[in-house]
Amino acid sequence: MKTRTKVVVIGGGIAGCSTLYHLTQEGWTDVVLVERDELTSGTTWHSAAQVTNFGMTQTMVGLKTHSINLYKRLSEDPEYPINYHHADGGIRLANTEAQMEGYRHFASMARGMDVHFEVIDAEECARRHPLISTDNLLGGLWDPLDGDIDPAQLCQALAYHARKAGAEVYRNTPVTALTQHKDDTWTVETTKGNIDCDIVVNACGYRVNEVGAMMGVHHPVSSMEHQYFLTEDIPAIVESDRRMPLLRCPISDYYSRQEKNGLLVGFYEQGCKTWGLDGIDPNFVNALCPDDLDRVMDVLGGAFERMPALAETGIRSIVNGPITYTIDGAPLVGPIPGKRNAFCIIGLRAGLGEGGGHGWLLAQQIVHGEAQYDTWVIDPRRFGPHTNVELTALKAIEDYQNEFRFHFPHEHRPAGRNARTTPLTPILAAEGAEFTVVNGWERVDYIKPSPEFHPTLGFGFDEAFDIIRDEVKTVETGVGLAEVNGFNRIEITGADRHAFLDRMCCGAVPKRDGRLGLAYLLNHHGMIKAEATLANLPASDRGPERVWYGSAAASELHDMDWLSAHVGPDEDVQLRSLTNDQTILLLAGPKSRDVLTACARGDWSAEALPWLSLREAFVGIAPVTVMNVSFSGELAYEIHVPNASLYAAYQALRAAGEAHGLRLFGARAVESMRMEKGFLHWKADLLTEFDPFETGLDRFVRMEKGDFIGKAALEKRVAEGPRVKLASLRVDHDRAPAHGGASVMLEGKVVGTVSSGDWGHRLGMNIAMAFLKPDLAAEGTTLEIDICGTLVPAEVIAPSPYDPSFSRLRS
Repeated sequence: MKTRTKVVVIGGGIAGCSTLYHLTQEGWTDVVLVERDELTSGTTWHSAAQVTNFGMTQTMVGLKTHSINLYKRLSEDPEYPINYHHADGGIRLANTEAQMEGYRHFASMARGMDVHFEVIDAEECARRHPLISTDNLLGGLWDPLDGDIDPAQLCQALAYHARKAGAEVYRNTPVTALTQHKDDTWTVETTKGNIDCDIVVNACGYRVNEVGAMMGVHHPVSSMEHQYFLTEDIPAIVESDRRMPLLRCPISDYYSRQEKNGLLVGFYEQGCKTWGLDGIDPNFVNALCPDDLDRVMDVLGGAFERMPALAETGIRSIVNGPITYTIDGAPLVGPIPGKRNAFCIIGLRAGLGEGGGHGWLLAQQIVHGEAQYDTWVIDPRRFGPHTNVELTALKAIEDYQNEFRFHFPHEHRPAGRNARTTPLTPILAAEGAEFTVVNGWERVDYIKPSPEFHPTLGFGFDEAFDIIRDEVKTVETGVGLAEVNGFNRIEITGADRHAFLDRMCCGAVPKRDGRLGLAYLLNHHGMIKAEATLANLPASDRGPERVWYGSAAASELHDMDWLSAHVGPDEDVQLRSLTNDQTILLLAGPKSRDVLTACARGDWSAEALPWLSLREAFVGIAPVTVMNVSFSGELAYEIHVPNASLYAAYQALRAAGEAHGLRLFGARAVESMRMEKGFLHWKADLLTEFDPFETGLDRFVRMEKGDFIGKAALEKRVAEGPRVKLASLRVDHDRAPAHGGASVMLEGKVVGTVSSGDWGHRLGMNIAMAFLKPDLAAEGTTLEIDICGTLVPAEVIAPSPYDPSFSRLRS
């Protein structure tokens, strides 16, 4: 066994084998995989092994397409062929118009990745799958490339080709300890000796947290028992001249695919069961849980109704084994939060179908620092530190129970709520707040007219439309108050703080005390990595001279990792998270200065506290830091308050606001207003796939300044010219917004992709932002957007259609 290698991948299932194979494809051949038993002896061996193209984001569709292409290529390799039933086709059923509308959106989104789904009616579903009934069925989504594959053969083929390229695989080699050294390299201790390496990858399936504990981390992954059975031969299948399509049924929570001349039928029962929360038997290898068909009788009845032939068919065998889930159901693929040179590829509940693509994107991240797609939807850092075992288990149960039910826009499911709150959460709830969830934080979405108000879930404008309109009107003409909790805040101190930030950011960095500005950080490829507000706080009794780095709540772990990884050994720079210590009260509207003057001493005029400046003060008795900055396009103040004083500040603002008609508003009103201003949203419009010039951020780039991360790559990109341009569009549609991922069309061809969309209430306009081919991004260009299956006219407009001179927020 080697004693030194570049990468050690721990785990020999689909995750580990795919990662090893793709590392060699990226040119790294000095790599090793260690497996505690035999390859595929964990979840992989009993996988139902369905291979679909369906995904709810373009990244997920892209990695699944890679899996399909890879598996087909491997299956046709005469040197090491594998059994792959490619392109049997598959249907996702629906019995509500809202589900059908969602399928039309996903078909629009997938078209941008050159993947072509078909939305079909109930009769066509039955024609393509003759075993199903059309009772209580509207239709479905057809995936022509759906299929299934042999799990063991696939992993062995990946390992074979990795070995052939120079990688090594050590079976029956349990890892017993992991030690990281001062230079961030690792020693992997095994029962057969130690291996020193640069990088460690956790690909350990349901044993993920056993290895995580060796690193001192906990991963939000929980296992669920999952059952399927194999039937005896079914005459209709025996007599058919083609294989049966795969079937996924959100109506009855089951799936099926052909297995020989019968069916494999799996269940996602409501009375489901977690597995292994209190530890896993070390001898649980190539093993299953006890059969428990009583647990699935509720969904089995629905399966019999949908597929009557099942009621007349015997069961040949039953499989009940653990599969892994994360908090949101999507895998964790990428850097391990808080660790250097450590990656994971875990929580792959649909591992066989997606594993080829996950290993592909992870290998790119390891070798190149970034993947060709923005991978935030699978990034392990997308969750904050609140993700304990109990929360993970609750969300895993909820995801399991809704396996084939996609999330609707503005849908926030009930499990694990109130994970992160502030002292105002119950106060705002009593005021009628409807909450959304942002990185675990309960944040006000809007104020409900009554406790019984529950908008219809769907892809169109819902019953909250007029409520959002009125909240926006309040901010436009009067004054509104909102709590913005969870805002990521990193305090940066030390003599070299400005030089450090100047190297991290591609534009100007504010350096004067009392000033703030927006800055963008690039990766080494010259692409957008992060967006931050940088605020210079003067020395006072509250602290030394310091910079507050503020960014989106979701970026909490991501941004801390990026900043800390680039502090030089000789730099006087210290980073400290204040995310859980402070909350923002956002006071916005033309009367906001009057409210602030009524409850805070000092001169709050535009001359005394101009736009993009800050001041330490008191609101009532609460110590605060007030920043004159706006995300709405109106005069606004961000009032940053220590959580211990948050209620006191809130009371003072509410009391001062009574004379001025102050009302509460929420995140959906903010979203509407930022679209009108052309302000961008991190991981919707700000992606690692595009550089700042392609994203329309020219004014935030200073190519003439000294070196900064990504500058050399950006210079090369500028010389080559933009591939796309982010543009704002007016959408001629009053029933639905253009949701992220929707395809922009011209003469029947995809020419761009929507990044975000919403109704602009101040302008009375449906607005979208989209990445377009550069020659189509000019104002006045007319295009079409596929909104849930309807081609809607759209026109490119100015990037900041509301108050383009920015006069209102400077007032």
